[in-house]
Amino acid sequence: MKLNLEKIEQEFSNRFGSSPIVVRSPARVNLIGEHTDYNDGFVLPAAIDKKILLAMAPNNLNQIRLYAADMDDPVYEAEIEDHFEKSGKRWPDYVLGVVDQLQKRGVAVNGFDCLFGGDIPIGAGLSSSAALEGGVLTGLAELFDLELTMAEMAQIGQQAENEFVGVQCGIMDQFANLFGQSESVIRLDCRSLEYSHYPFNHDNLAILLCDTKVRRELASSEYNVRRNQCEEGVKILRDFDPSIKNLRDVSDELLENHKGKLTDDVYNRCRFVLDENRRVLDACDDLLRDDIESFGRRMTASHYGLKNQYEVSCRELDLLVAAAEDLDAIYGSRMMGGGFGGCTINLVQEQHIDRVIETIKKRYEKEIDTSVEFYIARISDGVGLVYKEQN
Repeated sequence: MKLNLEKIEQEFSNRFGSSPIVVRSPARVNLIGEHTDYNDGFVLPAAIDKKILLAMAPNNLNQIRLYAADMDDPVYEAEIEDHFEKSGKRWPDYVLGVVDQLQKRGVAVNGFDCLFGGDIPIGAGLSSSAALEGGVLTGLAELFDLELTMAEMAQIGQQAENEFVGVQCGIMDQFANLFGQSESVIRLDCRSLEYSHYPFNHDNLAILLCDTKVRRELASSEYNVRRNQCEEGVKILRDFDPSIKNLRDVSDELLENHKGKLTDDVYNRCRFVLDENRRVLDACDDLLRDDIESFGRRMTASHYGLKNQYEVSCRELDLLVAAAEDLDAIYGSRMMGGGFGGCTINLVQEQHIDRVIETIKKRYEKEIDTSVEFYIARISDGVGLVYKEQN
């Protein structure tokens, strides 16, 4: 269901019989800095204009009632208890996990209804889960006068995924969803949560997302494997420098000097993270110099690191990047997200966007024998209440 404000209010009233508040919660892209967030590194994400709308209201019951307008599921109901069980459907778990985390922090949440839907493609690596978490938290804070900072909300969303859903993600997705600003990207230090906005307001530049439509459950399990491999590398390297807390603290010299102590896989994961952190910092310097060509080259280098060192790409993603490299109108291209499917992100000269799409489409369909979906994204503000934005 394609929801606008009027439709979501009407649908909510039909199902739950009350008047809701409405929250707009965006997807995010990450221009560069993949798999660095859970290694205490740097990332460069932004909120975009793909979004979900959430209608929410108290229900004066001891229940959470949820309806996903984009799914063929009935209303999901859960009693508010000291301990939640997983839903068995996965999508409600992101909401239950948020409430579970609030309760663990001693924040009381009463019964509420929530209906949501939008245009974020599920599984494309645009972080629909963080959009749901950030939207729910923003709505609950408004409904129940919860005193939560945006940084606390980001941490709660991350912990909901780590501890309840079971995905060991970092904090980047939730942070971008909450702190996004139009015409800028966020350089986030995932250790300290210090951040800066960098200008990204090029009228002649488009962000093109090419969706392989490959959805693989492998992504979640292998994501956790990669995180464990990074932690194994830290554990071994700490024997040579006890001050190391995460890969963020490992120098090139230390890694190379003790390469022989690591398996090939663990070394490659560590090598990628160190290189990717440097790419993020250098890419921010590129933005300050307005050097999009250099920025784009770093994006493409990131892809090949993800392919060859971190080993989270796939044939479909690699083909899309190869096709992009052959086009002068594209400055940079790489896979985005956890890996094994989803989207590539491309920086494209706006005036050539139609030609670029047609060229990539023909090549992909010829070599893969299936279609590819395209989305043009605009950088937007982070999560917010719809009514407050209009007034």
